Amino acid sequence: MAPHDFWQEIHPRGTFAGDGEFTSFYVAALEDGRQLRLPIRVLGDGEHALASLIVNQASFAVLDALAENLAEKIRPMRIDVVAGLPTLGLTLAAAVAQKLGHDRYVPLGTSRKFWYRDELSVALSSITTPTQQKRLYIDPRMLPLLAGRRVALIDDVISSGTSIVAALDLLTGCGVEPAVIGAAMLQSERWRESFAAAGPQWIARTVGVFATPILERNAAGRWQTPA
Repeated sequence: MAPHDFWQEIHPRGTFAGDGEFTSFYVAALEDGRQLRLPIRVLGDGEHALASLIVNQASFAVLDALAENLAEKIRPMRIDVVAGLPTLGLTLAAAVAQKLGHDRYVPLGTSRKFWYRDELSVALSSITTPTQQKRLYIDPRMLPLLAGRRVALIDDVISSGTSIVAALDLLTGCGVEPAVIGAAMLQSERWRESFAAAGPQWIARTVGVFATPILERNAAGRWQTPA
């Protein structure tokens, strides 16, 4: 596959073998059995890898399918407003809000506008940009949209969980406790530790469209789920 071909099509159930060994792509399965091919990103040790998803590079059809699935998962929670995490989570959050019938959503941001207030921000780190020193902000004008409402906090991928925990810190400082955390992909199980440290309720409040494991290289040089 060419790099730009990933994330462009949802395939019917059984199109690809979804277990065993993988070479150039990982096959993720939605709950209804449909499949999505994801590129495999090798980690620094060369022996482990992760499946990758970049929502804002996905086709509209794939984005629509992921947003529809996530919206259906959180719809029973009677969400009043969706808040999205930058950068890639904003694309999914906007689409989920539309699927829920909302007129708008609340984007969090990492770009400080002159009317933002430093006390309405927290430090932010990301597994994909570990060397960048960033802060996560909420526009003070958006606070009335969140106060006293049932909020869904949406990101594209939950991996280490550090970005979501930062957003929880920010929202908690504003008196907002999200009713649910949602993502298109739950990438491995690493996020559980940081979520548990943030509060015992957060793991139970987290939903994803699909989950992917950490992969390890086998003797044949292919990738497989650890036994």
